[in-house]
Amino acid sequence: MADRILRLYAIVRGDLLMSAGKAASQAGHAFLEAFLQSPREIQQAYQSDGHGTKIVLVAPDEASIRDLYAKASDAGLATALIIDSGHVMPPHFDGNPIVTAVGIGPAIRERVCALTEGLKLME
Repeated sequence: MADRILRLYAIVRGDLLMSAGKAASQAGHAFLEAFLQSPREIQQAYQSDGHGTKIVLVAPDEASIRDLYAKASDAGLATALIIDSGHVMPPHFDGNPIVTAVGIGPAIRERVCALTEGLKLME
């Protein structure tokens, strides 16, 4: 039987070499914003199993993040493109807007894995 557990996904950019704290913050934004974009009944189903499962993956670059965002949106999944601005953390964060992550879900694994195949879990 297929796994029907709903999961939230955050996919962060690996090329930005974010500190663990910065990456965690961007993943948090991605989780929350995608969750808030999902229909109320999906939100309730996700919360019904306790805290809900969350997965953080790493994408190689901004183009990959934008591609995932478009494909997930086209597939009818709740998505959120996270753009950081105003923060300074050289060399990549100079206060200007920068795409850092995408949030997807809550959704069943099979729907998201088709889009994220080949991406690795964040270490």
